Amino acid sequence: MLWFSLAGLAVLIIVSFVALAFGRDATGWHWATGDLLQELLQWRWPRILSALIAGVMLAVAGCIIQRLTGNPMASPEVLGISSGAAFGVVLMLFLVPGNAFGWLMPAGSIGAAVTLMIILIASGRGGFSPHRMLLAGMALSTAFTMLLMMLQASGDPRMAKILTWISGSTYNATGSQVVHSGIVMIVLLAIVPLCRRWMTILPLGGETARAVGMALTPTRVALLLLAACLTATATMTIGPLSFVGLMAPHIARMMGFRRTMPHIVMSALTAG
Repeated sequence: MLWFSLAGLAVLIIVSFVALAFGRDATGWHWATGDLLQELLQWRWPRILSALIAGVMLAVAGCIIQRLTGNPMASPEVLGISSGAAFGVVLMLFLVPGNAFGWLMPAGSIGAAVTLMIILIASGRGGFSPHRMLLAGMALSTAFTMLLMMLQASGDPRMAKILTWISGSTYNATGSQVVHSGIVMIVLLAIVPLCRRWMTILPLGGETARAVGMALTPTRVALLLLAACLTATATMTIGPLSFVGLMAPHIARMMGFRRTMPHIVMSALTAG
């Protein structure tokens, strides 16, 4: 586990360095050095780090959701959090004049929080059953996606301002946004190891979890909140692009990492 993690981290650092310094101009591919590298860094480092941070958070969120629900096809997008955050941003764009990206974080946070509240209310009647969580999330995701598509098809010029972000992009990433997202990521990832026992037992089923003395409802709610926070932060960083949360856990599992923490660590390195 340790050697694979160190190797994965080394590869990630090398790839990040290559992305910072290697590129193409009118004369072909080459390494940027000196003044050219300094000029490129101010544009490239926020985009590269935002993609890395979002990828790590989505991968960890995907692992949590798959273990919470016991469904290997579950992913952050099926909770509807990313779609809810996107709809919150678009709604704020129509209600508040000015720069839409100035309202990105508060509007996205409100949209994600409202979506999470609806999921908790809908699934709470069934003891926070994973099936109810997934069904509520999928219904909300479908509804928000339909509304976003209707607004895009309306031809409203205001949608053009935010279309790139909705499609999933690091184009508008800034240094301050990356720093804020990075701090949130560190705080949330520090909580994940504390939940490893829950994520080891939950895939075995509710009856087994109760038999070993686990309080199912608080556990499910806590893991859902953690996954929702990771997904919402990643969405507000690069947009509602959450398929990474489905693929990275599967890739890590295919590499032989099936125990909880090795699976999460390798998923994060793969997505990053």
